[in-house]
Amino acid sequence: MKETLDQELKQARRKSAKPMLWVSMISMTMMFAGLTSAYVVSRKRSDWVSFDLPNAFYISTVIIIVSSITFLLAKNFIRKDNRQLTTLFLVLTLILGVVFVFFQLEGFKELFDSGLFFAGEYSTVKSSFIYGITLAHLVHIIAGIIVLVIVIYNHLTKKYSSKNFLGLELGAIFWHFVDILWIYLFFFFYFIR
Repeated sequence: MKETLDQELKQARRKSAKPMLWVSMISMTMMFAGLTSAYVVSRKRSDWVSFDLPNAFYISTVIIIVSSITFLLAKNFIRKDNRQLTTLFLVLTLILGVVFVFFQLEGFKELFDSGLFFAGEYSTVKSSFIYGITLAHLVHIIAGIIVLVIVIYNHLTKKYSSKNFLGLELGAIFWHFVDILWIYLFFFFYFIR
């Protein structure tokens, strides 16, 4: 009886996992839509200053795209029960995620070095928005890195196989979401000056 109840509870969790992830991603999308809308409205201010994006943001964009590809490959290889290649591509994704964070911080340093500050007497509305929106995204990337560490741990403890890889799949969906979100933000900042 208890075993049947446990199985039903596990099944219910599996059924609700993806919809719950999608609901949370929709709410995150709405948050960033609000932030970018405020950015667009603020462009009409008289103190708006135009400047180029830091070079580090271009590099980090390429890195995040490659990291999505490595996560796709990991998912592909777990479906084939190739544990070695799954591990390799999960670890590569983790490394690329950390490198992405590094280049985002380098981008902040480039902004700071060029006299653009997040807050204070010498800050501008545009630089405050870029720092704020990018920091909000960075928080989501750090959450993605934490999820990725958990996925790697679960993979190494053999919780995933070709028949059961829901956790890895949910991690991949979230990772691709933050990837697409950054690409949107990058092009948004690039074209909306």
